[in-house]
Amino acid sequence: MKEVLQQVKQEGKLVYYLDKVEEKESEKRIHKKIVSFSLLLKNVVYDSNIENENDIQVLKEIMEDEKVQKVGYHLREDYVLLKEQNITEQNLYFDIEIAAYLLNPTTNQYQLKSLISQYVGMDIDEVLAKKGISQNENKQMNLFETNNTLTTDARKEERSLLVYQMAILEKILKEKLEEANALALFNDIEMPLVEVLAKMQYNGMYLDKEELISFGEELKAQIEKLTSEIYELAGEKFNINSTQQLGTILFEKLKLTTSKKTKKGYSTDVDTLEKIKREHPIVEKILEYRSLMKLNSTYVEGILPYVNPKTGRIHSYFHQTVTATGRISSTEPNLQNIPTRFELGKRLRKVFKPKEGYIFIDADYSQIELRILAHISQDEQMLQAFKDGEDIHRQAASKVLGIPIEEVTKEQRSAAKAVNFGIVYGISDFGLAEQLGISRKQAKQYIDQYLEKYSGIQTFMNEIVEKAKEQGYVETLFHRRRYLPELKSNNYMVRQFGARAAMNTPIQGTAADIMKLAMVNLNQKLKETNLDAQIILQVHDELILEVKIEEKEKAKEILKNAMENAISLSVPLEVEVTEANNWYEAK
Repeated sequence: MKEVLQQVKQEGKLVYYLDKVEEKESEKRIHKKIVSFSLLLKNVVYDSNIENENDIQVLKEIMEDEKVQKVGYHLREDYVLLKEQNITEQNLYFDIEIAAYLLNPTTNQYQLKSLISQYVGMDIDEVLAKKGISQNENKQMNLFETNNTLTTDARKEERSLLVYQMAILEKILKEKLEEANALALFNDIEMPLVEVLAKMQYNGMYLDKEELISFGEELKAQIEKLTSEIYELAGEKFNINSTQQLGTILFEKLKLTTSKKTKKGYSTDVDTLEKIKREHPIVEKILEYRSLMKLNSTYVEGILPYVNPKTGRIHSYFHQTVTATGRISSTEPNLQNIPTRFELGKRLRKVFKPKEGYIFIDADYSQIELRILAHISQDEQMLQAFKDGEDIHRQAASKVLGIPIEEVTKEQRSAAKAVNFGIVYGISDFGLAEQLGISRKQAKQYIDQYLEKYSGIQTFMNEIVEKAKEQGYVETLFHRRRYLPELKSNNYMVRQFGARAAMNTPIQGTAADIMKLAMVNLNQKLKETNLDAQIILQVHDELILEVKIEEKEKAKEILKNAMENAISLSVPLEVEVTEANNWYEAK
């Protein structure tokens, strides 16, 4: 392999593919292990199994060479698996999956074989079949689903084909990124982010398992108490989790208001119950019961199996090819979705703690989407409010209602806040009416008055939808595209969805781009300063670092600068930084 190593260094670029097998890590999680690697040099494929320490050392020398550009597929996973072998991969240059995602962010179909078929026009399975290699029942959908029915030689043949086609794919996708004006987004934000997300997964977040179990016991006690109270109010015992039995109790026995009964029975979903909760105390109890049941099953019993027995930490996967707007998502478990609207949900965050001798530094963008809206729309009223450091929701209430800003009540500010954020998400008069508990007529009047006062926003909304209809897509400030074929649909509701997406994607997508750029810059700065700090979590507009206590002030300064200076807009970006001994205390 010395000859191969020499060639790799001379070439300065490497197309590679790591083959893996799956091993069960826990009840909920599968771990993968590298078993072989293939690399392409000057149209020749070199293939080797990982069988001993010498093989690992060869791989280490190749992957840690920062002068060699790495081209691969799903590089975040590769980075983590290599890190487990004490290999820190350098110069992550081109990820085929991410390139395909940027070109079409709404498909969610980025399996390697599918991409080869789509862009190169080769059916890998068909080629293998012609060579007498059958995939039969266990058809490999992507290169991380190992097909155990193939012989070693057959797998080698498949790996060679895949890695060869990956080199062709890289050239095709790069050209298409250039055509879409997305190469800078790919090179400057998405590719450097791969390392950041991989480190976040590898580092994980400590979870106090005993405290979580104790919290679960507390929830169960409250669920039991609520169950007794619901039975008492109903006048009988029944299965609260049965829609049919619950419907019978609420709408036949207690005669509460209901929409028409269907073949499936009465609807007892959250929206239905919210509308009738003032009619009888049992409804409020049922809503609370459901919240606690979900909290316990999803976020206590559901999270426990994800605690890594070796590290005591949660190693969530962070994805960058899932959402249409470019936002990062989290799975196994989804740490971005822990409920915060009620106190018990928030309390769950107490079990996430820094390791001994360390502290959490939490930073949160202040109203970033509204600041982006102000910048993109150039609405004078909104720009002035942010430049003067005014409360944007109080200002909106003052303008729309025509009252002095100091006379705006808490309720009026809340209503204005709903409209402000509703505009960002393309809210309808019906949606606003539901949210504020007012009539559709009042809601429409409120939105109309708002858009009259903030005329720059009205102009932006009209123009962006028309532009999207003409060119078929919208873009963020960083040229992230989202194609909107929905705008040409014959279905009115589908067209309305397209119009809302046209309005909110440039705003939400730009916010996602700014956050990603901040994370990339922060990661680089932490490397340069050699600070004992790691990014461990990103949730929407929030970033959390785990930092050695003695270095917390320096970390705060670096974090704040990275986030506030990610981009220069017409209004300042503002970041609130706090420190905490657990996630609950942050902010």
